[in-house]
Amino acid sequence: MISEKAVLEVVNRHTEGTGLFIVDIHVSASNSIRVVVDSDEGVTVKECSDLTRAIENGLDRDKEDFNLEVSSPGLSEPLKVLRQYSKNIGREVVIETVDGQKHKGKLTGLSDNGILFEELVKVKGEKKRPETKLMIRELDFDRVRSTKLVVLFK
Repeated sequence: MISEKAVLEVVNRHTEGTGLFIVDIHVSASNSIRVVVDSDEGVTVKECSDLTRAIENGLDRDKEDFNLEVSSPGLSEPLKVLRQYSKNIGREVVIETVDGQKHKGKLTGLSDNGILFEELVKVKGEKKRPETKLMIRELDFDRVRSTKLVVLFK
């Protein structure tokens, strides 16, 4: 079986000095390799095909055959690495916490241990009517189950 470490070494060699960064690498027991890369400017088809060629040239099909898929993260995929959070500051997100709560707001930044976001929250008003206030919230990464981008069509 091809190891994730071997694939990671090839990907790191190819992406060094480029804007690409690794989001995920997975190798199944049947040698199906899935590599997901991203960049601050987005990933082109050419960058994916160049990386595919580099991986195919860096691994030996004569030793072990494999299936290979190289892609960028889809819009419905959760954010997985810190750099994805950085690149999406200012975007609308839905955050699900480990206790099942969902928060919808704008990702505004990163702290040492987590993420900062703006969220509209209903609070008890002066006249006992609920008021909506914009609040800055912080969630530690260990409390976040998933963060997904909200796709807006304008």
